[in-house]
Amino acid sequence: MKIVRLKPGRDKATRRRHPWIFSGAIDSVSREPDPGEDVLVTDANGMPLGVGAWSPTSQIRVRLWRFDEGPVDGAFLHDLLARALAVREGMAERFDTNALRLVNAEADGLPGVTVDRYDDVLVGQFASIGAERHKAEIVDALLDLTGAASFYERSDLDVRKREGLEPTRGLLAGPEPPERVAIHEGPVRFEVDVREGHKTGFYLDQRENRRLVAESAKGRRVLNTFCYTGGFGVAAQVAGAASVTHVDLSGPALEQARRNTALNGLPEAEFIQGNVFQELRGFRDRARDFDLVVLDPPKFADSKALAEKALRGYKDINILGFKLVSPGGLLATFSCSGAIDAPTFRMVVAEAACDAGRRVRILRELRQAPDHVEALNFPEGLYLKGLLCHVE
Repeated sequence: MKIVRLKPGRDKATRRRHPWIFSGAIDSVSREPDPGEDVLVTDANGMPLGVGAWSPTSQIRVRLWRFDEGPVDGAFLHDLLARALAVREGMAERFDTNALRLVNAEADGLPGVTVDRYDDVLVGQFASIGAERHKAEIVDALLDLTGAASFYERSDLDVRKREGLEPTRGLLAGPEPPERVAIHEGPVRFEVDVREGHKTGFYLDQRENRRLVAESAKGRRVLNTFCYTGGFGVAAQVAGAASVTHVDLSGPALEQARRNTALNGLPEAEFIQGNVFQELRGFRDRARDFDLVVLDPPKFADSKALAEKALRGYKDINILGFKLVSPGGLLATFSCSGAIDAPTFRMVVAEAACDAGRRVRILRELRQAPDHVEALNFPEGLYLKGLLCHVE
C-alpha cells in the first residue's frame, strides 16, 4: 500500500479521528497513487494513523475509511454498513415511517456515501472518488443487509467535479423504481420522485421538525415557504391547520405539493409560484399576516468564503418572516448551510427580530432528524440548524 506521510505537527486532527487530510498537511507520498486508491497515512515519524482514499484533484487529499491498518475490502465495508444500520435499529418503527437515512457519509465512517431508503428502494449518492471506487461493494452489501429491491444512484452532484468525477444517475441494481415511491411519516403520506427530486428525492432530515411544526399548527394560518413538495404545509394541514399557503419557485415541485395534498384527502391549499423573497415582500406590503411561518430555504453558502453573503440572505428572509407573523404566532426558521454554525445562525435570527421590531422567544432549537446521525469527531456533519420561535 502506498504511504502518505504527514508534516510534523499536522497529525492532531487525525489522532482525534477526523477523517479528512488536507493537501497542506501532507509532507510526502511514497509513489503517486491512482485516483481513489486506498493509501496508508502515517505521522512524520512513520507511525500509521489510518487508511483512506487518495483524491489528487481535491483540497481534501485523503478521506479516511479507518483509523488503523488493514484493507478496505468487501468484508470491511459490509461490517461498516452493518454497524450503520445497527445505529438505526428500530427507528423506522419509532418514527412510524418507511423512509429513513441509512448511511450518513463521514458520520457513519463512509466518506462521500449517502444512502436513503424509500419503502423498498435505496437511493444513494457517491460524492467522493473513494466512494466511487468502492461503489459496487457498497451497493451489494446494502442490498444484502436490507433486502431492498432496487438501488438507484443520484450522484448528480456538482461536488463530484472537485473529485475529478462527472455527475451521474441511474439504476445500479434491481428493477426500475416506480415513477413515484409512496412513503409515510406517521399519518402523513407523500410521493417521492427518486429520479428527478432534490437530493435523493425528499428532505428526510426535516422529518421530526415537520412533526413538531404540525403539532403547533392546529387552527393556525400557515405559510410554508421554499415549500418544495409541500412537506411542512401538508403535515400542518393533516394536523388541522386552518389554511396553508405554499410558496416555491419551482412549478414541478408545486405540482407535486398539490398531489401530496390530494393524496392525504385534504382540501385545496393555496399554491404560489414565485421568488420567495419577492412574494414575502408582497405579503408585507399588502399587510397580509399568518399565524405560523416556515422558512426553509436552500443552502445559501457552499463554503466559508460565501458565508458573509449568505448571512445577509438569512437576515433578510427572517426580517420578512418576522414581519408576517401575527402577534402570538410562531416562526420556524432553518439553515442547511454547513458553513454557518448554529450560534452564528441564532445571532442572525436575533438581529432580524430586532430589526423587525418583534419580541421573540425561542421555544425549541431544531436540528436534523436522528437517522441523520452526527459524529463527535466530525462536527461538519451537523449542517441543519433551526429555531421554533414565539413572536409577539
